[in-house]
Amino acid sequence: MTARPPAPAGTRVPDTALAGGVGGVAGGLRTLTAIALDALADGAAERGGPLPAGGPQAVAERTRALCTPMLPRRGTGAADALYDTVRAAAQGAADPADPHCVAHLHCPPLALAAAADLAASALNPSMDSWDQAPAAAVIEEEVSAALARLVYPAAPRPDALITSGGTESNLVALLLARERARAAGTGPVRVLCGRAAHHSVQRAAWLLGLPAPAAVECRDGRMLPAALDRALAGLGGAPALVVATAGTTDEGAVDPLPELARVAASHGAELHVDAAYGGPLLFSDRLAPMLAGIEQAVSVTFDLHKFGWQPVAAGVLALADAGRATALSLRADYLNADDDTEAGLPDLLGRSLRTSRRPDVLKIAATLRGLGRDGLGRLVEHCVDTARELGRTIDADAHLRRRPGEIGISTVLFRPAAADRLAERQGEAAGDALVAEVRRRLLADGLAVLGRARAADPDAGGRRRLWLKATLLHPRTTAGELAGLLKLVTELARDRPVTTPA
Repeated sequence: MTARPPAPAGTRVPDTALAGGVGGVAGGLRTLTAIALDALADGAAERGGPLPAGGPQAVAERTRALCTPMLPRRGTGAADALYDTVRAAAQGAADPADPHCVAHLHCPPLALAAAADLAASALNPSMDSWDQAPAAAVIEEEVSAALARLVYPAAPRPDALITSGGTESNLVALLLARERARAAGTGPVRVLCGRAAHHSVQRAAWLLGLPAPAAVECRDGRMLPAALDRALAGLGGAPALVVATAGTTDEGAVDPLPELARVAASHGAELHVDAAYGGPLLFSDRLAPMLAGIEQAVSVTFDLHKFGWQPVAAGVLALADAGRATALSLRADYLNADDDTEAGLPDLLGRSLRTSRRPDVLKIAATLRGLGRDGLGRLVEHCVDTARELGRTIDADAHLRRRPGEIGISTVLFRPAAADRLAERQGEAAGDALVAEVRRRLLADGLAVLGRARAADPDAGGRRRLWLKATLLHPRTTAGELAGLLKLVTELARDRPVTTPA
């Protein structure tokens, strides 16, 4: 087992050294950060690829060997504990910075954003009262204004809330819609979403005591305006919130936003867009038209830890009108007493459902300033262009088949041609089982992290089949670098016995 590199002479760090304070950085954080960086590098070298080999049991054994006992009677000391814990995490990580780690909406964070996140942790302001976060509150205000204007360039007074991600953003969007309906005395709001909508919409309605969302028919992963029109007509004028999706999880599909906005407006319904995946397309002048109509929504979700290269968490809920957030207002005398607010202390408590809230905005601010809209737009364009190039590569490969149709944002669905042949001989379940087996073999060997998705196959009469999913969020990986991944899929699919069902 690799030993921790020795610290420079005279740099012993007390176990209870603090990260903050005038002398905090020199007093311990600088030395411990260097140890953590060594551990990250050593763990990554030991892993040697996109994820650890051996599967869950082997990973658990290696991790426990470094990290247990977790609560000893006597501690091991700050330096050794930090090195072992970080090394274990890095050794056993699924690394989104590896070109073959393409399964999920899980991006590799920029070093700039990670460094800013370290500063946020060291400073540790809590974003629930001004006297805990004086400067961070100003930074959040400026970032919120900039992101709100990105979504709503013509709105008189847009706003944005910083959230923990799409799940919280969608929850708050439904909450605000519920409260607007209550204030109007029109009864419970009804939620409608496409069958391909994110599961957080269903969960938010459940948490808020709303009727279960009505699932509207989709085609090619996109909500059908005619189906929405029929569904809204069936509500008999009840207050309704239509949740459209700009970037579905499985296919990266974008709903026809202008048409859905027109249908919703014709029935007096409101529109919310879950653009957790697709929202950052707005950074690119070339790609922003893919989200035409998004500005007609009363609220928009998007995540910068998906397509913005931020460490988790970095969610946003943009609002067309800042006044729509007033339902979150709350008084707690120790945080936002009336006389303090009247005296000019900003009230932060109504900016979130959470009370204690870390300053995730600092890393976002550093990234927005560092790269600018054009720089971020170029990274988004790179990922989208790479996905299209990868699609063309698959189309030219006789051993693979891409799901027919347009590529959704930067998500490519494909499967081995051998799975189709197996389906013809032994049935669809056998073909799907081969796809699943190839994916699990890549995981077990530590060679690649590919996702899986069930989607209709137009070449098979519209039957839903299992596909491998590559979600391309790496800002530098090229399609050429992914050729090795395609070769691995082809080789594993060739005459591979199927051991378990999909």
